[in-house]
This record gives sequence, C-alpha cells and structure tokens, in this order.
Amino acid sequence: MSEVIQRLLAAMNDQDLESAAALFNQSYRSVQPAHPARAFVGRAQMHANWAAMFAGIPDFHAEVVRSVDDGNATWSEWTWAGTRTDGQPFDMRGVTIFEIEDGLITAGRLFMEETEREDVGIAEAVQTLSGRLPENP
Repeated sequence: MSEVIQRLLAAMNDQDLESAAALFNQSYRSVQPAHPARAFVGRAQMHANWAAMFAGIPDFHAEVVRSVDDGNATWSEWTWAGTRTDGQPFDMRGVTIFEIEDGLITAGRLFMEETEREDVGIAEAVQTLSGRLPENP
C-alpha cells in the first residue's frame, strides 16, 4: 500500500479532516463513473464532503482490504462503516483509483456503493437488471 493511502486511511480513522485534506491537490478531480452527476473538482469540495461525512457518522471507520500501486495510480479496495447520527447503519464497500503525483492525490475514480440491506439473491438481481429470471441450472 502506498504511503499516501496509509496516511489517508489513518487520517480517516482519526477523523482528522485537515490531515486527510492535505493529501489532496488543490485542483483534485473526482469522478464516480456509476454516478456521473457526483463529479467535482477541488480540495475545498473534498473538505466540505468529508466534514459532512464525519459529522454525520461520528464513529466512521475505514479499512483497506487490498491496495496495489500501478505507476502513479493506486487501486484500493475499501470498507467504510459506522452509524449515522440518525441511528441508521452506514456501510459502503468498493474500489478507488487514485492518481498520485509528488505525494498528493490529484484525481480519483470512486466505485464505492452502499452495501445492500435487503436479502436479494442473484436470481432477483438478474431479473431486476434484465427483466427476466434466469433458468435454474
């Protein structure tokens, strides 16, 4: 795991917003390919987003399941968990791909999704996606 990701993980688990934000370039570019409208540019927006996250999930905890460096890109599988201030559980899992230059995160592609709370099996998921139930093998 890259040093930047290790430091980001520690800052997130300490809810140290300033240390986390300091790891991002001022012109950081963030995209979530499955949610195009969530794209933004700038450390200031990252700071505002995570200020809300830490305030809304006071026991926020992150775990890096696995992380691989590929040139200036770091691919990491994350688990984010906690309890929101309204008492609802918070649980997200997925992958981030961060571009890192000169010790700062310059861009991110986030594939983080909330973990389903309902028991939806594969047959129901395929039906939702395709409109058809799969045949039993």
